[in-house]
Amino acid sequence: MEVWILITLGAAFAQTLRFMLQKHLKTTRLSTAGATFARFIYSAPLVAVIATIYASASGQGAPDIPASFWPYMLAGGTSQILATMCVVALFAHRNFAVGITFKKTEVLLSAVFGFLILGDVFTWPAIMAICIGFAGVLQLADNPAGDGPWRKRIFNRATALGLGAGILFGISGNGYRGASLSLADGDVFYRAIITLACVTAFQTVAMAAWLVWRERGEITRVLRVWRVAGLVGLTSMAGSICWFTAFTLQNAAYVNAVGQIELLFSLIIGAFVFGEKVTAREWQGLLLLTGSIVMLVLVT
Repeated sequence: MEVWILITLGAAFAQTLRFMLQKHLKTTRLSTAGATFARFIYSAPLVAVIATIYASASGQGAPDIPASFWPYMLAGGTSQILATMCVVALFAHRNFAVGITFKKTEVLLSAVFGFLILGDVFTWPAIMAICIGFAGVLQLADNPAGDGPWRKRIFNRATALGLGAGILFGISGNGYRGASLSLADGDVFYRAIITLACVTAFQTVAMAAWLVWRERGEITRVLRVWRVAGLVGLTSMAGSICWFTAFTLQNAAYVNAVGQIELLFSLIIGAFVFGEKVTAREWQGLLLLTGSIVMLVLVT
């Protein structure tokens, strides 16, 4: 088994734990922005320390960052902030497993953005897989009761948040891959951790500025719940290091496809931690979306 696959499995597990903790913060204590900020404020200093230690210990020193790095980094960092906020907000509308599945439309969309941003190519069978996945998304978009006009059942706030998260995560994955690949020198982990350090520093500053401007007192609340928020930061750091390393090693669409094991993790957590049940219609959507992802893996 190739090393990038093992790294991606670790990333998916850490990310599922992080979303579980953020769901807890969102539903009990913090705003959507506050729960999102928690992942950055507690992980950015740790990532900076790891990057500094590794650069020194490996003898690679300070990075030589080209101008082409910054557009990729800013696009990836900004889109990830917005995507995370979409997912956290989505948890207030639908259950944990379905919320994660909505977010995983990034797998289908990352192929498109990989083509637009990095010139990656996908085939007609891959397009068919995307269409099957869209059918699954429509199933998931329908409300569990299945009543009311179909337009209102499909085109709703949960749909917008879920698809928004998928689009934005698709952009961020390719942005991070582009940023990491733009660093000409250094080994794979060096390029990944340097990119991650720059991204998390930017995200922390950007989110802090937003909270000071729009949600006075929320930063204090994030610091007050440091026990849970700190775990959000730790799981975020572990997951991000794995994601960035995998994106440096392999195409973002392939990495995100393997990351679909997060669906299984989220079903287990949703059932055993939050006591949630998945409806028959939602199972149909899950199967369609998962089938499209498997098909995408086989044809790309």
